Amino acid sequence: MTTRRTRPAPRPPEGTPPRSELARQARTALADAVRIARWAADGAIPGAPPLAAQALQRAAAVLELSPAQVRSGWDRARLAGLVELHGDTARPGWRLRAWDRDDSAVLRGWVALFDAWSLVHPAPADIESTAVAEAVEAVPQVLSLLQLSAGPVTVPALLDLLGQRVAELREERCEVPYGPPPLPAPAESAPAPHPAALVAQLLDWALEGLAAVGALTLGAGHATLTPLGNWAVWVKLEQICVAAQSPAGNIEQSAADMLLGCARLTPGPARDEYRAWLAARPVGSAVAELLAVARGEDALLRGLAFEALRVVGAPAEPEVRSVVADPSLRPYALLWLAEYDGADPEDAQDVLSREEATWLWVDTAAAVADHGETGLLVRHLDSAVQGTVPALLDEVRAVGHPRTVQVLVALAAAHPDPALAKAVRRAAFQVHTGGA
Repeated sequence: MTTRRTRPAPRPPEGTPPRSELARQARTALADAVRIARWAADGAIPGAPPLAAQALQRAAAVLELSPAQVRSGWDRARLAGLVELHGDTARPGWRLRAWDRDDSAVLRGWVALFDAWSLVHPAPADIESTAVAEAVEAVPQVLSLLQLSAGPVTVPALLDLLGQRVAELREERCEVPYGPPPLPAPAESAPAPHPAALVAQLLDWALEGLAAVGALTLGAGHATLTPLGNWAVWVKLEQICVAAQSPAGNIEQSAADMLLGCARLTPGPARDEYRAWLAARPVGSAVAELLAVARGEDALLRGLAFEALRVVGAPAEPEVRSVVADPSLRPYALLWLAEYDGADPEDAQDVLSREEATWLWVDTAAAVADHGETGLLVRHLDSAVQGTVPALLDEVRAVGHPRTVQVLVALAAAHPDPALAKAVRRAAFQVHTGGA
């Protein structure tokens, strides 16, 4: 028998509200988005983004909100993962289903919105895209200063920091590579700094965007992180993820709870848990329950459900074959069937078309973004079938996965390469706005 050691979870800064209070604040901040998501999921067909004019007026009348509030709430609902678009039909995201009972789902939804602040509050049209990308890249340092200050920070101090960080980023991109060049080349001069007025405009835009998602409040000449904003910045600095609880009594749990309980186990112990759970119920009902979980909105549970079905083996084959026509289950089912027919797991991926493999890549990335660590999401890039990031982004945009925007925003927030993060943010913005 071995004992697994785990590092104690770091404690948040003194004065941070308990998670239940933070979740209450997040629910308040997203109240209109939740109302609109539930309205859309109850049978309305709002159409592809932006919200169709007819649906906009109908929602405004039913919910007693202004059209601008409806449009803003719909935008936030999509970015927070509360609603997903499948063709022209809106369906509730898994977070919306868990909204009233799961504080972790609520906080993850708000953090997804926090990561997408530059989409919630687009930059002024007269600022060139390069300057906007530099400001977005520099904002984490601004947030770190606000978090470390534990109180109001004056706008001049934030302006100095933003200007310095943007200048550093511009210089880094103009550095000459190490080593002697093959031919003499003129030294590149450092880029001219942005005019002070432009830096001030960028700071105003960033602060307004962060305030719009509830991360900070603006006063007369100063800014202060809200409790939610302070907690989110601390979480990102500490790279904490909300992990599934250790399994306990899984044999009596529902399929979803059993799978969540096994999420942190290595493959061997997880299979033992699956076998014990399966042995306690008729195989037909167990397979049906696992497939019902796989059809849900949580991508992590979808993948784990098919892992459990691998333990079932032959009795599950007819049911797995019957779901091949379901777009959200097709890649998983094809891989399951290939392995069942004797294919090596390493070679089973060959049964997927390029589009199916890309859909599966996005779905797995959604699971990592919801339940995994930042570094794992970055490393997930290496598993894509496309040879380059631009090719991956082109095909991800085309595949139509309902979580595409959230995945790209999370990847851009996590990736340490500024140029790659910029390209991913641009792709997220294009998908979000329906652009090319």
